[in-house]
Amino acid sequence: MARIAVIGAGMGAMAAAARLAVAGHRVAVYERTETYGGAVRRFERDGFSFDTGPGLLSVPAVYRDLFVKTGREPLEECVELVQVDPSSRHVFADGTTVSLPNASRAGVVSALDQALGTDAGQRWGDFLVRAREAWDRTRRPLLEEPLWSDWSVLAEREPYPAVPHKRLLRTRRASTLAEIGAWELRDPRLTALLESHALAYGLDPRDTPASAAVLPYMEHAFGTWYVRGGMRELARAVYERCVARRVEFVFGAEVARILEKDGRAAGVELADGSVAEADHVVAGVGPDRLSSMTEHQLYEAGDVRPQRMDGYQPGRFTVFLALRGQHEPGAVHRTIVHAPDRTAELDFLRDRTEEPARPTVTVLRPDDPALRPDEEHESVVLSAVLPPGIEWDVEGTEERFADLLVRAAETAVPGLRERLLWRETHTPDDTDDETGSGFGGLSAPALAAGHGRFLHPANVAALPGLYRVGGWSHPGGGLPHTGMSGALVAGLIVEGPDFRGSQ
Repeated sequence: MARIAVIGAGMGAMAAAARLAVAGHRVAVYERTETYGGAVRRFERDGFSFDTGPGLLSVPAVYRDLFVKTGREPLEECVELVQVDPSSRHVFADGTTVSLPNASRAGVVSALDQALGTDAGQRWGDFLVRAREAWDRTRRPLLEEPLWSDWSVLAEREPYPAVPHKRLLRTRRASTLAEIGAWELRDPRLTALLESHALAYGLDPRDTPASAAVLPYMEHAFGTWYVRGGMRELARAVYERCVARRVEFVFGAEVARILEKDGRAAGVELADGSVAEADHVVAGVGPDRLSSMTEHQLYEAGDVRPQRMDGYQPGRFTVFLALRGQHEPGAVHRTIVHAPDRTAELDFLRDRTEEPARPTVTVLRPDDPALRPDEEHESVVLSAVLPPGIEWDVEGTEERFADLLVRAAETAVPGLRERLLWRETHTPDDTDDETGSGFGGLSAPALAAGHGRFLHPANVAALPGLYRVGGWSHPGGGLPHTGMSGALVAGLIVEGPDFRGSQ
């Protein structure tokens, strides 16, 4: 039985802790804040509740597997999973709207044809077929297996297939998401639909590899799910599974340093000077925080290095709305209000131009009694991805951006301004305070191609006995990938370097 110190109580760290405890190890989690869940948290006021992090779940099989492997009670006995249908409603720049059924290719094709015109649905359906090919080629190495030592194969090879071009009498291979939109979808509304999946992680589709086609495919293939009571309930269930498996949690315990002995990680030293010895250390923190905890070189020659650090990663800005009035019948759980000017939005996201452009806004309206004080009120969450470097402590900045989001949301919530009781904001700086993720930046799932810029560091660090877990390590950000990082780290510790991935 090994002693294992886990730094941070995020979703990936807790997923690893539960699996390691079931394998017979003695696991202690050291969390610098007073609660668990990382970015999966909750804001409460006056009887209203709001998710501060992700509001929906895709690929629930990752967490189903976690609960199967760590106990008798399956996930569905610990939380109530609800399939969201329609999966989303889209409001495009020209005023066109479309509601897309959940996990139904035929239904999506039909809805797009009716809303956008003949052949629009077929073009999107054909794209999904190609996206599935990219998914099939990358699912194992980029989600279910430790990062290959020869990761350059993944970095250089574009898995998204070439498409025959009738006029040119040859095939043409898109290298970016933007090229897929221009060459294959050929409709600015379909392009907006495609690119919104990349924008959700702060990725600019103009330089995001075509392999990111797997992002809309995952949602299409595995559906969109909501956890009754809010996504915080999923974090609670994972935490309680850890506690049931005798994982020890120490809250308010900031790790200052990773101890080393005989050339390997040997425990942690807390900010108060106390020491906890361990045989393995699992770090669920961002790369900048991890680097500050040790003077040891964490990356060897040829390793994948961290994605953008030091505040250069876009972050999510969120507005919580408390509304009077009932949630009207037929209201859609998720509406995406696309930006009126795509180029301006992307330029602002990349270069933070002087005048902020109105971003693509996601409006979440879960019909959940647990989130409101009574039936005569409603809680709504608005969110958008904004560029790094915004000075949120400057007076008026939060209100300025909140106004942009609220104006967009008026197309999704009838009578919003008349119903508004109050609003609160949650900035990337707030996310950094909660998670220590490096200025509240977003981490995207690992993607193939792009010369390796969209991969994440391997779970095994150059310091023996130290492992990386969570969204800033392989296989990247998002709840499914974060959960899989926990499975990979547990497998590497339990089975050793010969571990070849989740089955």
